Amino acid sequence: MADRATTLNTPVAGVRTAAGLASRALAAADRAAASAGVDGWLLIAIVGLVAFGLVMVYSASEPLGYLWFGNPSYFFEHQLIGVALGGAGMALAARMDYHRLRGFAKPLAIGTGILLLAVLVPHLGAQHFGAQRWFQLGPLSVQPSAIAVVVAIIFFARWLTDRHSMLRSAQGVRDYIVVLGILLALVLAERDLGSTIVIAAVAFVLLALGGARKRHLLLLLALLGIGGFFMVTLVAYRADRLAHFFNPFSDPLGAGYQNVQALYALGSGGFGGVGLGNSIQKYEWLPEAHTDFIFAIIGEELGLIGTVSVIAAFLLLAWRGVRASLRAPDSFGALLAGGITAWICIEAFINVGAVTGVIPTTGIPLPFISYGGTSLATSLVGVGILCNISAQGRRQGATRRANVDRWGWDGGPPDPGARGGAGPSAARSRR
Repeated sequence: MADRATTLNTPVAGVRTAAGLASRALAAADRAAASAGVDGWLLIAIVGLVAFGLVMVYSASEPLGYLWFGNPSYFFEHQLIGVALGGAGMALAARMDYHRLRGFAKPLAIGTGILLLAVLVPHLGAQHFGAQRWFQLGPLSVQPSAIAVVVAIIFFARWLTDRHSMLRSAQGVRDYIVVLGILLALVLAERDLGSTIVIAAVAFVLLALGGARKRHLLLLLALLGIGGFFMVTLVAYRADRLAHFFNPFSDPLGAGYQNVQALYALGSGGFGGVGLGNSIQKYEWLPEAHTDFIFAIIGEELGLIGTVSVIAAFLLLAWRGVRASLRAPDSFGALLAGGITAWICIEAFINVGAVTGVIPTTGIPLPFISYGGTSLATSLVGVGILCNISAQGRRQGATRRANVDRWGWDGGPPDPGARGGAGPSAARSRR
């Protein structure tokens, strides 16, 4: 028992090892940024969040790993696999010209649709907590709905680019809504409301960036709102969760338990926290402490300083992502960068909002930090694409969002600097 107490109650060597990995990764990020022309601030924000996530996954999951598997590092080791796979995907995506994704958009969409259907087949998809949304591949679990988010961004970015002349018409928006509805229905069939909300929100942002009329955007927003209302109210546990959102302390041992324990964790952390590895809530007081509610453990162990630092890192990523979209060489790159940035920021906002009690709980992980291999790997691939768009925009010297207007198409030609074109100076000479 003494050995177990020592193992569980001290900031053990595994945390120090993860911190060492973090520092070496940040140094490598600096070197890679200098040699590859990638936005250094963007890369540092990504690597910093991933490295910090490794540390917090170890700290938050240590008791559970020991209790369930006899290995305090169990979840940390599995998260390292996600980092390795996602890091390789990110490196590949950052080096591959993002224009090639246009040709892969339709095959990726079809393949993802097949996966979303296949996971619903009995004995083929794995079921956890009443939801069937995973494939179990040995020690790894793959969640097709997490893959569907990044694939949807690629597909809709191409869709909007190819049909820009129709986006100001009701027919063009109608077709967009039909395709979006099919995708949302497939994801919702897996009882994954969180991914459904993220895909719907990102699709709305992409349509706005693509230049749809305001009245069409309001129509889509109304349809999504009505659909969301029925998805919540017609399912008992979702309706119960929403009812106790306004006052979780009315049922602190029932429907409001998770929210109450998260608030206790944040409150006990105060300004400076109780210390890394010293959380009390992670000892099975707070459910999903290493996944959806890891932000509460950050607040408990590192206090307000830690939570504000995490939010600042996401704001830095958002700023550089928006900057990459504005400087993208063409409209496809601008939409792709805008969609990826919106995806990461929307997930971060929803997760932090749910943990702090600002919005109802939806089961969305904190990007790059929460435990979950598929979510982490797909997020890293997505930001790898963002890095490539950013690098091409920096090399081309583009200073405006090519062919993309927040509320309407400007009707001009794509940025001539794209794909090694004449560049902005030549464009000015033709005006």
